[in-house]
Amino acid sequence: MSVTATGRGQREQADGDIAREQTVLFRLTDRLYRAHGLVEIYDAALDAICDALGSSRASILRFDNHGVMSFVAWRSLSEEYRKAVNGHTPWTTDQRDAEPIFVEDIRFSGESQQLIDTVLGEGIEALAFIPLASSRELIGKFMVYYPAPHSFTDRERELALTIARQLGFAIERDQAETTAARLSALVESSDDAIIATDPDGIVTDWNRGAERLYGYPRAEIVGRSLMLLIPPDRRNEDRDILARIRDGEHVEHFETVRLRKDGSIVPISLTVSPIADASGAIVGASKIARGISERLRAQEQREILLREMDHRVKNLFAIASSIVKLSASAAETPAALASIVSDRLGALARAHALTMLTSGGRSAQVSTSLHTLVNAILAPYRHAADEHPRFAITGIDIPVPAAMITPLSLLLHEFATNAAKHGSLSAAAGSIEIACANRDGKVLIQWREVGGPPPVATEEEGFGSRLVRVAASQLGQVERNWDPAGVTIEVTLDGERFSA
Repeated sequence: MSVTATGRGQREQADGDIAREQTVLFRLTDRLYRAHGLVEIYDAALDAICDALGSSRASILRFDNHGVMSFVAWRSLSEEYRKAVNGHTPWTTDQRDAEPIFVEDIRFSGESQQLIDTVLGEGIEALAFIPLASSRELIGKFMVYYPAPHSFTDRERELALTIARQLGFAIERDQAETTAARLSALVESSDDAIIATDPDGIVTDWNRGAERLYGYPRAEIVGRSLMLLIPPDRRNEDRDILARIRDGEHVEHFETVRLRKDGSIVPISLTVSPIADASGAIVGASKIARGISERLRAQEQREILLREMDHRVKNLFAIASSIVKLSASAAETPAALASIVSDRLGALARAHALTMLTSGGRSAQVSTSLHTLVNAILAPYRHAADEHPRFAITGIDIPVPAAMITPLSLLLHEFATNAAKHGSLSAAAGSIEIACANRDGKVLIQWREVGGPPPVATEEEGFGSRLVRVAASQLGQVERNWDPAGVTIEVTLDGERFSA
């Protein structure tokens, strides 16, 4: 064969190799573009590695979450071999300038004899380590293996790097798509309103949370100005926010109000962040809004409760102080003073329990009726051993306003205390009859003692009498009748105060 024929044959061979390599790379590019998931990406890459580099054995390894290089895909490698060399890598995850390593004969690689024996035991004598990198970091490597010593040509080295670049790009793209899909799902499922706008405030994206909060369907709002949501008196506020976002600032937990589609106002907590492109240029803004109507209502309710508590505590301290001062002048011994004060404070405590607020912040006075209050005050005088009731309540039963509970409780407590000391409750067979009535717009409470010793009227005004007089001045009128059969007390209350 002539030299010319030989040269022509070599050129044809070279042209054929180039055409084959281009076909391999084109097929790889097409398969990577169409791949759905990492399994298809790895499969396309292994085919290209074996076809382009003339080998039947190859593998792809990735760094896991612990920085260990592990097999993720392979061709014609035993499980024993993969277990033996798993984790072996010439690079670390933070190495951005990793260079490929081509081992033409493993016997002269400088590796440990144990590793050399493991590789030879798998029928491998030559191999190459080709780094795989994303745009940010080293993510793994691919390996190609040969059953005999192999001299890597410049063309093979270039092909290996080309395949590695395409494979690294495909892996990064898949990760980005997976992350984007996950973030998209999170955005769509979020209860918060999440909105994206361009630098001029035109809506580019709108999640279901925004639909629920503002009332606009996505199809109706995308492409329109976000000013639709801004009350007229807040327009400058939003312009200021957009100006700060263009400068790359973040606005966090800014409380404001927005307009819903139906024209109603909704209070929100707003977080705004700039959206930047790959070059760092600000191309829009993301806005996350959370409705805070319930929180504001709860906050207002807490403030009401705190004010109510403050008012009640101050009143109770004032009443307790008065009780101690007045009792001190009437008590003959410290023990007597302690007993008197304890009894009267106990009555206050029972009355206070009836004025507690419900969990919804509403006064419990609707369930604190006149009969309930009388029962609470007289409860200590009801004994299980008694053969007959110590007291009976008849007549109308109406709600007692919270403002009347304390003075009315003290009044009834004084009646009961006097009855226990000197009246019907001091006798075993004695009892009290309480009749409630409504007469000419007035509420009447008649207290009648029966079965006790004859009452003794006195002109001296003790603490009890002074307390009755003070309480009566807050309520209406109190009249006593010292009937020999038992004292009768009639309390007349203004009916309008019960309807307040």
